[in-house]
Amino acid sequence: MKFAKLLFALVAALALGAHAQTYPVKPIRVIVGFAPAGAADYVARSMSESFSKALGQPVVVENRPGNGSSIAADFVAKSAPDGYTLLIASPSSISVNPALNPKLGYQPKDLLPITQITTSPLVLAVNPNTGFKSVQDIVAAAKKEPGKLNVAHAGNGSAPHLGAALFTQITGAQFTSVPYRGGALAIQSVMAGDTQLTFGTSPSVLPHAGPTGRLRAIAVSTRERSPLVPDLPGMREAGLPEYNLEFWYGMFAPAGTPPAVVKKIYDATISAMQQPSVKAALAREGTEVSISASPEAFGKFLVEDEKFWVNLVKSANVKAE
Repeated sequence: MKFAKLLFALVAALALGAHAQTYPVKPIRVIVGFAPAGAADYVARSMSESFSKALGQPVVVENRPGNGSSIAADFVAKSAPDGYTLLIASPSSISVNPALNPKLGYQPKDLLPITQITTSPLVLAVNPNTGFKSVQDIVAAAKKEPGKLNVAHAGNGSAPHLGAALFTQITGAQFTSVPYRGGALAIQSVMAGDTQLTFGTSPSVLPHAGPTGRLRAIAVSTRERSPLVPDLPGMREAGLPEYNLEFWYGMFAPAGTPPAVVKKIYDATISAMQQPSVKAALAREGTEVSISASPEAFGKFLVEDEKFWVNLVKSANVKAE
């Protein structure tokens, strides 16, 4: 019996080794937990061609929106750990949703961190018909009629949702929270006037903002001005020096993916994100390429980053959908 177990383990190890040496031999799926046209989708599609070239195989971006990106994370966590199903995730999937709902079908340990790929501020934006031109305008209106203003976001636990929650916590202004199945849908609701404001991701907001746009951008969510969106004030300049929020996207694989396969995915991701065309495409939408020194370094970053998001969830009394 012991010999049989040893033989099985040896065969399995040899199979994994052979798989790692030949990987990849078929198309790779990159799963995004939000609807098309949102920030995560934009990041995935901006880097997919270069990622495909680096791996030598087609890369298919697949949207699985819902439940604050938990549906996508759960799908990848339960996929075969062979490198052919990957996840582009934000803090929502990795830190926030598990904190909001301990009964999720996955835990952060079920997803293997490979590398951070981008970082960017959120953008506080309003429907121009509101007449709001500053943070003070928004706060004054919300305090005058608590709950009358609707704030749209990409689902409970998403970065835009937490951006609004932190805003409420610091200012005391009360809004009605309106979740959507993705950032693009939330932005569309503000442009249509169904909701009045949002803390949207830069790629979702900026194409629609400007003097003739259907959105008015008010400020970025970082304390100081961001070089990514230089024309907008930071929160200190806007009158809220206590406010500071920045979010990221990263690449993940199912736990148990062989180290040699992880290394190939990491190298291909770094190669893709360092391409000038990818950097330029993301910069145009207010997003900066930000890559980790190694998968291990990204894992250590996540341990500390989780503390910020979980503390925000608890202190702002954010609830699951």
